[in-house]
Amino acid sequence: MEVWMDALVEKLEAKLREWRPDVAEQVRQYVAEIMDMADRDTLDILRSRVVEQEVLDLLDESESG
Repeated sequence: MEVWMDALVEKLEAKLREWRPDVAEQVRQYVAEIMDMADRDTLDILRSRVVEQEVLDLLDESESG
């Protein structure tokens, strides 16, 4: 597991250097939020938000299409 995490960290660090500064900062904030939610055992809330956004996106597509 440690090797996989090391690879993930390396990839994230490389991407953060590649992305525009505003995008990199937004990703940092999202990762920090996810880590905080995991610490508080509230990741299920994040999943709910993702599903909610997917539904809203589908509704927007159906209204414009």
